[in-house]
Amino acid sequence: MTESDPLARARALTRLLDSAATIPGTGIRFGLDPILGLVPGLGDIAGAVLAGYLVLLAQRLGAPRSVVLRMLANVAVDTAGGTVPLIGDAFDVAFKSSSRNLALLERALDAPTQTRRASKLLVAATLAGLTLLVIAGLVVAVLVIRYVAGAVRAN
Repeated sequence: MTESDPLARARALTRLLDSAATIPGTGIRFGLDPILGLVPGLGDIAGAVLAGYLVLLAQRLGAPRSVVLRMLANVAVDTAGGTVPLIGDAFDVAFKSSSRNLALLERALDAPTQTRRASKLLVAATLAGLTLLVIAGLVVAVLVIRYVAGAVRAN
């Protein structure tokens, strides 16, 4: 690995965060990310900051915006999932956002058009899903408020 090879540094960081060690007898690999997650609050933030290096690198290397957004979403999912005590650490072992993001970055550099198209579809589907969740949340909130208001008037 040369000092000037950003992809080599990204691969080394990914290995450190996601797969540096193996649980004996299982073949399950993990890295620093779930270990950092054991520190409440700060550990998940530290993991997100380290994983953010890949996102910044992708942007610097000219990855399409849709790929960078997808990578940000992976870091956000990993960070949010990792905040749940104990279960979040198991989630960090399984999800491996840095490995996912490195693969996205390498695909974006090797086949930018296909990666951009797939990422745009995923980003659009994610935004549509989030929009539906917000709408559903608002509908449920309105229904609950109406029910509570009706119950208060009845008494």
